[in-house]
Amino acid sequence: MTKLKKLAFLLPIFCLLFACTKEIKDEELSVIEEIPIVVEEYGYNIGDFNIVRDTIRSGDTFGDILDVYGVSNQKILEVASKFRDSFDVRRIRVGRPYVLLNSKDSLNTTQVFIYEKNKVDYAVVDLRDSLNCYTRSKPVSYVEKIASGIITSSLSQTMEEQNLSPIMTDQLAQIYAWTVNFFHLQPGDRFKVVYTEKFINDTIPAGLESIKASYFEHRGKSLYAFNYKIDTLNAVPDFFDEKADNLRRAFLKAPVKFSRVSSKYNLSRRIKYYGYKLRPHKGTDFAAPMGTPILATADGVVSKSERRGGNGNYVKIRHNGTYDTQYLHMKKRNVKVGDYVRQGEVIGWIGMTGNSGGPHVCYRFWKNGKQVDPFKEDLPLSKPLPEEFHSDYFAFILPLQEELDCISFD
Repeated sequence: MTKLKKLAFLLPIFCLLFACTKEIKDEELSVIEEIPIVVEEYGYNIGDFNIVRDTIRSGDTFGDILDVYGVSNQKILEVASKFRDSFDVRRIRVGRPYVLLNSKDSLNTTQVFIYEKNKVDYAVVDLRDSLNCYTRSKPVSYVEKIASGIITSSLSQTMEEQNLSPIMTDQLAQIYAWTVNFFHLQPGDRFKVVYTEKFINDTIPAGLESIKASYFEHRGKSLYAFNYKIDTLNAVPDFFDEKADNLRRAFLKAPVKFSRVSSKYNLSRRIKYYGYKLRPHKGTDFAAPMGTPILATADGVVSKSERRGGNGNYVKIRHNGTYDTQYLHMKKRNVKVGDYVRQGEVIGWIGMTGNSGGPHVCYRFWKNGKQVDPFKEDLPLSKPLPEEFHSDYFAFILPLQEELDCISFD
């Protein structure tokens, strides 16, 4: 058989096969259906709505926002009166985001109003059919991270240089408030931190959650801190060192956060203005901007709260049979005689009443009725961790301490 005859013989077979294949493919294509993409947010398929995203502006009200999109005054009033526990329309705050899920028709009427109370929690007002209102939280996950730094001038500046949250600065200052004088940090002091950071929907950073463990080296002295909660019903987490001693002392190092010492306790002070006469300074002055909160450095009972002479507005606190503290030159007092105050409670605000050349608080410390320099006192510790928890505690901190020791300062 010649080649031409062979081709003539095979051609109909090829055509038949091609037709069958095409028919099968066309049949396959005919059964493929378009699958709609579902994007869920706040528990709704947002593809079913027209979306409006905005923030509360000054002067905005819940009623004004919804009135623009066709929601009746009757429904607005019903939400305002019926759902105050879930969503109080009077308490929407300027700058908070909100989302409107509107109908996909020519009316574009709001069917669902969503108000973000914070980065995690939000309120939903469903205006369809029967009204419904409830609160929900976005999924939150926690990621363990580490950080370290070497102090150049201040803790806050070093944190900023490391792109770390200002909240971490505040938390470290609170952890070591009883053991480190943050007004006298030295260049070369350094820290390491193991902490957890919060993420919304696994992707959106939501800030520092908590510090799990930290190491602070101040003036060559090593200070470990481990966040540990005693496994009892009413216990709260506290920070203990590698020996299970509580980092808290009976007294804070200073009555003002992130201030500076403008004048030290000095019994030999002489001032040019007074002709260099001996004028002892029996307190420690902490300079800070006007209105800065002044904190009680320990638990106690207010024994004096008044304005008198060179002291200006001042408060005195009786802590026990041994110690008293006094806070002078306040702009305004926040406690009265007989009040019981807790350590860290705001008792007044920085001012310059009485004999004061600038805004500051003169902090005076009394021991057995005599004014002394608190920075030279061996202040009492708070209670250590009870021995029955030591075994669990040391097992708990072992991996955290090893992790801290492996963090470099680079």
